[in-house]
Amino acid sequence: MWSVMVLSGLLILLCVSHFVMSSDAKHAKLTSVDFEIFGNVQGVCFRMYTEDQGESLGLSGWVKNTRQGTVIGQVQGPADKVNEMKDWLRNVGSPSSRIDRAVFSNEKDISKPEIRGFSTRY
Repeated sequence: MWSVMVLSGLLILLCVSHFVMSSDAKHAKLTSVDFEIFGNVQGVCFRMYTEDQGESLGLSGWVKNTRQGTVIGQVQGPADKVNEMKDWLRNVGSPSSRIDRAVFSNEKDISKPEIRGFSTRY
């Protein structure tokens, strides 16, 4: 009898903690931001590394080369992860890249991701 009560209590505790965690995840602040990266960022696998970094952070978005020699894109997800991605775009990039400047614009809160997954656009 005692073990049934303990197991019931543990089950209730697990259910409550799952609900609280799910509720927190649903209410996490989501952000969307556009970016443009200047420097030696084409022909150095910058898009591939950006896509990999975005996916590893659990973000949605896209990345694309421009005719002007820059890389543009958009990132969406939890604000803290978007900030990590911004730091990576500003300071890290692909191993052979040289980042001179990163410009972020149109940063806004969103209620849900508008993009699914992370992709390279052509």
